[in-house]
Amino acid sequence: MKKIVLLFLFAAGLSCTGQKSIEDISVRIISSEFIYETDAIPSCHASTLVQTGQGLLAAWFGGSYESHPDVSIYCASFDGSGWSAPALVADGVVSDTLRYPCWNPVLFNLADGNIALFYKVGPNPREWWGEYKISADGGRSWGDSEALPEGMLGPIKNKPLPLPDGRILYPSSVEYTPDNWKVFIESSDKDLSDWQITSIDNNGFNAIQPTLFFCGRKLEMLCRTREGVLAGSCSMDSGRTWTPLAGTELQNNNSGIDGVVLKDGLRLLVCNPMQKGRNKLALLGSYDGGNWRTLLMLEDQPEGEFSYPAIIALGDGTVGITYTYNRKRIKYVNLQIPAGERRQLKKCKGK
Repeated sequence: MKKIVLLFLFAAGLSCTGQKSIEDISVRIISSEFIYETDAIPSCHASTLVQTGQGLLAAWFGGSYESHPDVSIYCASFDGSGWSAPALVADGVVSDTLRYPCWNPVLFNLADGNIALFYKVGPNPREWWGEYKISADGGRSWGDSEALPEGMLGPIKNKPLPLPDGRILYPSSVEYTPDNWKVFIESSDKDLSDWQITSIDNNGFNAIQPTLFFCGRKLEMLCRTREGVLAGSCSMDSGRTWTPLAGTELQNNNSGIDGVVLKDGLRLLVCNPMQKGRNKLALLGSYDGGNWRTLLMLEDQPEGEFSYPAIIALGDGTVGITYTYNRKRIKYVNLQIPAGERRQLKKCKGK
């Protein structure tokens, strides 16, 4: 099928008043630091971030190099004054003679106050499977690993999305072959039972690693692709059905992205704004999901790798971002988008 890249306007038919233009948004960097400075972990990648009652909790995979059997999941916590030393919290040990690498951890705050750590185990993304652990003390300790139900992978890279009815949506995907990638949605109840899969028409795109945006009645999705642009979809029925993937004007270098929606409806997206390379990492903003503006260049260097971001909205109104820094460190950035720069959404009518 010939790939035709289309401008995908999530906000078609949406009319809002009382909202400032995206051109008026400004961003202030509160802090920017590495979670750890030592060389104890030779290589690291694919970080994830949640807020806890004690501060922040970050996780990532690390080891000799990606796909090496010694690659495990590490965590570190932030108490407001500094980050704890990285602690190994999950590995792929099967027996004394068999061990697999771990991949793409995803932290998630459950409705009961516990924290779930989802991750993948297996020799490669075509053969991996999903596991998870639960922490009842903010990430200080973890229970035994549990396998997800057969056929379920859990969130592949980006955070799940809890719905008002208690269901949890997991942005997921598979990489059957280098030219056969597919995104879909998994879901469960709040107790991590009753798992289901919702298919999405990928419409000819090789897409993986979706990120989800909750925008009132509408759910929006953006995905990494092999076609040089981000692809998007939306749902008007709480994720039960989704529109076919369609291309956007946002360039993509076939690398991970992540996004979040702030209380006033401002969508934030962290991505590499290019078709090749990972030496630039940007924070983009949009009020309608179709028209995006660069708010901040997190990294803009002649060479290097700055990739696989995670972004969350924090309780104090600021935003937290983690990302891979040259495969040697995980960097954390805390940002403020001054409230005076934005207006609350007032009257919105969607078709």
